[in-house]
Amino acid sequence: MIFESKLSTYLTYLIYYLNFLNTVSQRDRGRDWSSNPTTFNIGGVLSSNESKEIFKETISHVNFDSTFVPKGVTYYNIAILMDPNPIRTALNVCKYLISKQVYAVVVSHPLSGDLSPAAVSYTSGFYHIPVIGISSRDSAFSDKNIHVSFLRTVPPYSHQADVWVEMLKHFNYKKVIFIHSSDTDGRSILGRFQTTSQSLEDDIEIKFQVETVIEFETGLASFHSQLLEIKSAQARVYLMYANKNDAKVIFRDAASLNMTDAGYAWIVTEQALEADNVPEGILGLQLVNATDERAHIKDSIYVLASALRDMNQSKEITAAPKDCDNSGSIWETGKDLFNFIRKQELLNGETGKVAFDDQGDRINAEYNIVNIQRKKKRINVGKHYFNKEVKEMQLKVDDKIIIWPGRKNEKPEGFMIPTHLKVLTIEEKPFVYVRKLEGPGTCENDEIPCPHFNMTHDVFTPVTAKYCCKGYCMDLLKELSKKINFTYSLALSPDGQFGNYILRNKSGIYKKEWSGLIGELVGERADMIVAPLTINPERAEFIEFSKPFKYQGITILEKKPSRSSTLVSFLQPFSNTLWILVMVSVHVVALVLYLLDRFSPFGRFKLANTDGTEEDALNLSSAIWFAWGVLLNSGIGEGTPRSFSARVLGMVWAGFAMIIVASYTANLAAFLVLERPKTKLTGINDARLRNTMENLTCATVRGSAVDMYFRRQVELSNMYRTMEANNYDTAEKAIADVKAGNLMAFIWDSSRLEFEAAQDCELVTAGELFGRSGYGIGLQKGSPWSDDVTLAILDFHEGGFMESLDNKWILQGNTQQCEQFEKTPNTLGLKNMAGVFILVGAGIIGGMGLIVIEMVYKKHQMKKQKRMELARHAADKWRGCVEKRKTLRASSVPQRRIKSNGVNEAVTISHAVDKFQRIGQIGGPERAWPGDTDIRQRRIEEGGGQGQLPPIPRYLPGYTWDVSHLVV
Repeated sequence: MIFESKLSTYLTYLIYYLNFLNTVSQRDRGRDWSSNPTTFNIGGVLSSNESKEIFKETISHVNFDSTFVPKGVTYYNIAILMDPNPIRTALNVCKYLISKQVYAVVVSHPLSGDLSPAAVSYTSGFYHIPVIGISSRDSAFSDKNIHVSFLRTVPPYSHQADVWVEMLKHFNYKKVIFIHSSDTDGRSILGRFQTTSQSLEDDIEIKFQVETVIEFETGLASFHSQLLEIKSAQARVYLMYANKNDAKVIFRDAASLNMTDAGYAWIVTEQALEADNVPEGILGLQLVNATDERAHIKDSIYVLASALRDMNQSKEITAAPKDCDNSGSIWETGKDLFNFIRKQELLNGETGKVAFDDQGDRINAEYNIVNIQRKKKRINVGKHYFNKEVKEMQLKVDDKIIIWPGRKNEKPEGFMIPTHLKVLTIEEKPFVYVRKLEGPGTCENDEIPCPHFNMTHDVFTPVTAKYCCKGYCMDLLKELSKKINFTYSLALSPDGQFGNYILRNKSGIYKKEWSGLIGELVGERADMIVAPLTINPERAEFIEFSKPFKYQGITILEKKPSRSSTLVSFLQPFSNTLWILVMVSVHVVALVLYLLDRFSPFGRFKLANTDGTEEDALNLSSAIWFAWGVLLNSGIGEGTPRSFSARVLGMVWAGFAMIIVASYTANLAAFLVLERPKTKLTGINDARLRNTMENLTCATVRGSAVDMYFRRQVELSNMYRTMEANNYDTAEKAIADVKAGNLMAFIWDSSRLEFEAAQDCELVTAGELFGRSGYGIGLQKGSPWSDDVTLAILDFHEGGFMESLDNKWILQGNTQQCEQFEKTPNTLGLKNMAGVFILVGAGIIGGMGLIVIEMVYKKHQMKKQKRMELARHAADKWRGCVEKRKTLRASSVPQRRIKSNGVNEAVTISHAVDKFQRIGQIGGPERAWPGDTDIRQRRIEEGGGQGQLPPIPRYLPGYTWDVSHLVV
């Protein structure tokens, strides 16, 4: 307790003065260096008298070497023995070294005890006197906050990690298990290994992966449980840092679990090699000249002499502190000397090339690669050394003489391929169909149980399965398991997404992590992803992909625009102007036909009826009927033109009608039968997509590979900013909105969209593919299954298995049906021809309306004709009465004449009356008709000319007067 208290006091003072040092400005350096000292005392705290003698001899020898010691400068040695008690060591440093004004101290390691070099470092560091260690390898001395002026010609134990990385590169081991103690050296070697391996990833293709890190407390009693934990891991390469006693326990328990037999590889540090039960086949490291104090003393003195020489030429050197009881001011020369020593390089030192890093630790140290063979014999099988030709460290290993665990001459594979894999997938038609089990039902023969992934319990067991999966990827998984011989448990994505690289807050620390399928694979909670997983650079940085099992790209899905079939669709073949001109032409031609036939000398209006038959002349109504009949290709039974000129015009009109009807028929077929709606978009380069005009909505699935593609493309940044707000969580929702018309364009993988277009012919993909890539099987980094899966997929491509999956799940014969549907004419329906039926209905209704009008008109005409008949009847009756009176009056005159003459000849008179009656019957009063005068005149002329008929008496009525106006 007293010793620890004093160390704590030293440390407190040291930190106090370090803070004070950071606030003191450096002195002016432009001074005359001729006042620098010519004698320098070099102190030494060594482990033995032999080392003291070597120390003195080396300083004496260096004084005669003008390369290191300038003329007029002399070095003196002051050496003391190391005391196992660190307190006495610290007191001796003050009493025998600092009091003699030493400029630097060379310290060794005691034969017993561990803290004495630290006591020297604390004491000297308090005054900033440089200390060069020649045997201290603890990582704690690298901490410059504590050991402010400590340097060493031996590397710390953590630097063995650099050699481990080179050995892993040489043996091509990619995945390891790291075992280390929980002390400072154990944590330091792990950090050094991770830093060194990451720095090499840019230069080499091999990327190391630490599958598991086992940290243990020193003083082990058993390591059995930890070894059981890592025995089921894939890696079979163990990197171990442990001291002698802990290594003995680990080797004992590993041997009991057969973990030191064939198939395993152990690479350990030199401390672990000291265990007396080191198994055969283990590889370890041994620092060259690690215990050669003579070599390290010489190298340290020559490095110090070089630093003093350089400093004497460029810096002012002040006297060293000489009293531990008086702190005084900070010794700036000590700080400068430390920096000069750190920059020195000794190419041909006794221990090889001597150089230091920023912490003052030795770099470029040489190691021997040691192999434990039969009878615990140590054989050097290689070395890690500085190559002066290429001026860098190199590893040289003779693989032929290495004996591996199990006394094998062949290098172990370094990993154990598990035969049971945890496989993840995601619902994505047609690659994965998911069916929920109802009740106690079981999956069908072509289905695989696939519960949803749950972090709280093991879902990779068939007992918890509530869903069944089938599809393209499920058939591929089955075939893969048969091809490369593994079993599997299947589960669905925990969040239904492929995975997105997002920023998450964990305990107040924001860190980017993967979600979804990728997150489970990166977190090593799954071994494989069998799904339509797009291969892209963002994902390939964190997981490994097989060769693509399907090549695809990105395309656009949209709904076909519906054709606008209106009630007047049958009028579409002609424009409105042409229809108006046709209508006008019909009536103009009809009018011209009427005029030509009317005024032609050979028309019916001019020709006499010589054949005795009555044929109606071509009036205007007949001409219109003729023009329409020719245009509509109907039979013309009557009312045809008679004149030659009119018939020539009729022939021309018939030709015109033939051309019009043929053109209408052809265009009608084009518009109503062969018309196919085109896509709205031309592809990704469509201006409406790039500039988001016309209120065009497009979207993709957020966090997907398509989303990552748009983020990478600078030229699509405007488009991406617009569509980002419309993105969906799943492809199913987006496709449903496209079908419903809520989304105009959905951008997604071509395989899925082509499948949807094949299933529903109302959907169509627009434009050519872009962003071409492929679907691959996702695996963990360094997975041992990578090569086997890739080779199997290549065999599937060559054997036609992938093509059969395409035909079975993606095409399904529906594509050919849609293509045939596209190539065949449309079937016209009522919607297309509704206007024609409406036109016929309008004609029927119009005809019914006209017949009503005709009936009303006819009824009116009949009433008028009846009044005319009544008027004619009354007139006839009146004429009869008048005629009767005239007759009686005429007959009364002869009677009176006879009476007056006394003659009574009744017979003669009766004969006269009868004669007149016969005359009246022949040419007497006739019924009056229009044109009656002409007919009567013709009869008179005909009769008078031959003398057959007597002329009608003047007193007989020759005309029938219209007295209808007299009828009320």
